[in-house]
Amino acid sequence: MALPSEGPLQGLSAVVTGAGRGLGRAEALELARLGAAVVVNDYGQPGRDGSGEASAGPAEQVAAEIRAHGGRAVAHTGDVADFQQARRLMQLAIDEFGGLDILVNNAGILRDRMVFSMTEDEWDSVIRVHLKGHFNTTHFAAAHWRERSKAAGGGKVYGRIVNTSSEAFLAGSAGQPNYAAAKGGIVGLTTSTALALAKYGVTANAICPRARTRMTEDVFAGFEQPDEGLDPLAPEHVAPLVGYLASPSAAGINGQLLVVHGGMVAIVERPRVRAKFDSKQETFTYDELDALLTPHYADRPPGETFAAAEVLGLKRG
Repeated sequence: MALPSEGPLQGLSAVVTGAGRGLGRAEALELARLGAAVVVNDYGQPGRDGSGEASAGPAEQVAAEIRAHGGRAVAHTGDVADFQQARRLMQLAIDEFGGLDILVNNAGILRDRMVFSMTEDEWDSVIRVHLKGHFNTTHFAAAHWRERSKAAGGGKVYGRIVNTSSEAFLAGSAGQPNYAAAKGGIVGLTTSTALALAKYGVTANAICPRARTRMTEDVFAGFEQPDEGLDPLAPEHVAPLVGYLASPSAAGINGQLLVVHGGMVAIVERPRVRAKFDSKQETFTYDELDALLTPHYADRPPGETFAAAEVLGLKRG
């Protein structure tokens, strides 16, 4: 990784959560390559299910790698799902680099189980890390940008949020009801945040990345890495989009959901009305609904989901 003397993110500061490994690491390195000073956050637990002792090692290693190439980076090893630790993470960027300009939310865990077998703790823990973790950091970043805007007399400030959703939300994932629900919630959080912060000049977008990481090692077990060249499922295919969305060039992109992997970026439409039925009387009756809806779905495959899944041919990811 060579860091240029100037880049589109020069003079900006970024926080990347879950940046000790996989996607987060690739994203932190890309933001640094584009000129940003980076706070590398990672709780450092070895298990992808959030098990094991927390460690400063992963975050420290990535921060050291950035510094070794001439960039600016510090490590943070707190749990973003803890409200106060998330506050301290945002404050670290402000204290170290004079402000916060970019937030990339990536931290997450997996605790897969079919819905009829899932425990309360398996549900709560995944929702906590993914959805609450995204909210916590977003809350403090948004408050920072709002105060900056007030201090500037109500003018617009620089702020970028890139959240991490998943194709598990788009296409469904039978063994991941907790993960799919959290990733769907992140899209809702993103679009709400985009609307709330637009007047301050801040954008919020979400990506659905497909990449071979510790989190997805079983998903892509049948897709072997090539002997030569970059793996089509390498996280490095995702990082450039994150860098772009964090840049000044992406000022006009807000509240969007993008799927990215292996040299492909797809912009996902919001759900559209496929068909509409009106009652011929004051309100529907059972018989009328049966006559209208049953034939409509008769020729459609059971369990069919969003049109986006049909277009992209998406499966679990």
